[in-house]
Amino acid sequence: MTPRERVLHALAFAGTDIVPYQVDFTIPAREKMSAYLSDPDFLGKLGNHLVYVKAIPPSGLREVAPGFVQDEWGVVWNRTVDPDIGNPTPVLSRPSLSGYRFPDPTDPLRYAHIPGFVEQHKDTFKLLRETYTLFERAWSLRGMEEFLSDMVMHQDFVEDLLDAITSFHLEVIDRALDLGLDGVLFGDDWGWQGGLIMGPKLWRKYIKPRMAAMIALVRKKGKKAFLHCCGKVQEIFPDLVEIGLHVFNPFQPEVMDIFALKEEYQGKLAFWGGISIQRLLPFGTPEEVRRETRQILARLGDGGGYIAAPSHALPRDIPCENIVALLEVLMNQKGSG
Repeated sequence: MTPRERVLHALAFAGTDIVPYQVDFTIPAREKMSAYLSDPDFLGKLGNHLVYVKAIPPSGLREVAPGFVQDEWGVVWNRTVDPDIGNPTPVLSRPSLSGYRFPDPTDPLRYAHIPGFVEQHKDTFKLLRETYTLFERAWSLRGMEEFLSDMVMHQDFVEDLLDAITSFHLEVIDRALDLGLDGVLFGDDWGWQGGLIMGPKLWRKYIKPRMAAMIALVRKKGKKAFLHCCGKVQEIFPDLVEIGLHVFNPFQPEVMDIFALKEEYQGKLAFWGGISIQRLLPFGTPEEVRRETRQILARLGDGGGYIAAPSHALPRDIPCENIVALLEVLMNQKGSG
């Protein structure tokens, strides 16, 4: 099987020769691992099953000062501490869209690189990466505390803002998926270690119907809908199944029983992640990493519906020896035929 075929079989809850897997790295972890292995090209040798592409025009991200970048939404991100994401400076100082100009989703330059990307990765599962899908985009524009207050105090503004963001993504999805991609990876963190940030009532009011519209478009095109959402959010798994989500990530073992959930949602929702970056990988021994990873592959990989991965892109604090142990298990699985 090719990596793409394995992912498709796993998402159909069918057997695969090996469990498909994905290991992503933060920039500091990638640099540390590259130095440890004396191999700047090690990422291309891992056998990862997924690749990502964004529909962003060349002018969509520009450096405005050392360590500060401005995205196409006008938000400046301070990356002096966190080079992967950064901290945003909001641009909507009041609950109003007056004078704000949204990015143009019809710009052909936004999609010009995708056909070449598809051709380059024929045998890998190719995802359109739609980061900051709804809640994260809204609060990065408005500010976290301000937007959470708006969800109660300025509901018309919240509806208008989320509708505009949704319309943008619907246009991008519609155009990008016609270029040969296999699905969409939505990225929108709604949770923390204790539950949903805005609570289930407000999530169902504002987020659920708009996610449903985007997922419906993905499914209409015969593609797969993935969601990355950190935190303890399993109380809305029934909602995610209802609106047609195919795959949930990162499946954090610190806040959910990954084995019980895999059994409960077998045949209804696939999972991607599950290998702890908060306990096992930073604090376990290499042998503990090998042993627990093998157990996860055996238990969660049975019957499909699982893509093995750490429960987030690997951070800098994980020992290189433990990363090597993880990769050894994932890359040397014995096929069933």
